[in-house]
Amino acid sequence: MVEAAVIIPHYNDVERLIRCLDTLAPQLDARCELLVVDNNSTVDLAPIRAAYPDLRIVTEAKKGAAEARNRGVAETKAPRLFFIDSDCVADPDWIATAFAVAERGDLVGGHVFVFDETPPPRSGAEAFETIFAFDFRRYIEEKGFSGTGNLVTRRDVFEATGPFIAGLSEDLDWCRRATAKGYRLVYAEELRVGHPSRQDWAALSRKWRRLTEEGFGVNGSGAMDRLRWAGKALLMPVSILAHIPKVLRHPGLNGVGERMRAMGTLARLRLARMGWMLRQALFGKL
Repeated sequence: MVEAAVIIPHYNDVERLIRCLDTLAPQLDARCELLVVDNNSTVDLAPIRAAYPDLRIVTEAKKGAAEARNRGVAETKAPRLFFIDSDCVADPDWIATAFAVAERGDLVGGHVFVFDETPPPRSGAEAFETIFAFDFRRYIEEKGFSGTGNLVTRRDVFEATGPFIAGLSEDLDWCRRATAKGYRLVYAEELRVGHPSRQDWAALSRKWRRLTEEGFGVNGSGAMDRLRWAGKALLMPVSILAHIPKVLRHPGLNGVGERMRAMGTLARLRLARMGWMLRQALFGKL
């Protein structure tokens, strides 16, 4: 009997999806099924089907990872839902660990470590992500949500909470809706996946522009909501100074050059976010 479904949303990232599947396939047993939901990719999926001819792939035409995850849940009857992203690599015991930690809470988020796909030295974007990306413990314990790139939950929780909503910070919104209904969110350090760092400013700024758009959707668009959003925007320059000590002390960076590039990217990104957020507060969109 299938007890859990591993659900992977995918769009136009065949090489990384195959890498993700390579980490998951050896772990599969009769308890667990694997499902890829392709978001109507424009690239050829033949390499995936050639590498994994028995893999179940369904297509979701509605754009966005939220819609893909919703489709994945609808396509399986498994009582447990294990979410991971297509660009992630799972630890060798990720599925076994997911089963082991599933009873600790109604929603269980794990640890996400960052790795580089390019040789050293790190770019500013890579150095920044080494320090600041994917702090799931803080997200869960301080902000009340887990990213969906490493999340374990149950079907009954999903059905009671409702689907992911595209256009918002879907993981934050969904987790907070779930916990508002009384479901318990916990962190499990041993539930580990890796995620590649963004390699350059273009990739990093696309990520944060998207997150800023989604964050504004969760924030609300009323007059007081926009005023509060503008206040957060004006604090961005202060956050540069507040985080410089973290850059200087971080053990994951190598040498002065990586630290300087990280600080430059930190400043550039926070000032860009301030501009985006003020534009949203004034005009309601980026």
